[in-house]
Amino acid sequence: MLADERREEILSILSDRSAPITGTDLSKKTGVSRQVIVQDIAILRAKGLNIIATPQGYLLIKDGISRMSKVIACCHDKKGMRKELEIIVDNGGKVIDVTVEHSLYGEIKAMLMLESRLDIDSFMKHYEDSDTKPLSMLTGGVHLHTIEVPDETSYNHIINDLEKHGYLINNNSE
Repeated sequence: MLADERREEILSILSDRSAPITGTDLSKKTGVSRQVIVQDIAILRAKGLNIIATPQGYLLIKDGISRMSKVIACCHDKKGMRKELEIIVDNGGKVIDVTVEHSLYGEIKAMLMLESRLDIDSFMKHYEDSDTKPLSMLTGGVHLHTIEVPDETSYNHIINDLEKHGYLINNNSE
């Protein structure tokens, strides 16, 4: 398979999916190494395709999503991470990313793309099995999430539940 044909195949695979696919799975489907897939994804991105890398794999972001996007500010310790994510997805939200403001590096953002308890279980297992710390630990637990919600009602449920558990940073408190 030629490089252009392979990239078209990768794009076709990504276009047909609503869930991420790993680089390893793409390499198996196209018969090349994972490193070649990484290079192909970079080339596809350079052509203007909105392909993001999540902990679960690559995802093509399609235009025309009819969900609202909101940014929320939260703070909790490591023990609160799972509960915070569950509150968001249980109320109909999707956790797009996490962002921290680092004193040296400025804004650091990581894509999460979590929309179910199954996604959270997978993410938490990966976290617990790794020798790493969440980004929010760099900032004393303070972080932002971009979330997608179907409507204002879902957003309000998320905000109320996060506030009830003490995870929400209230922007009106200062």
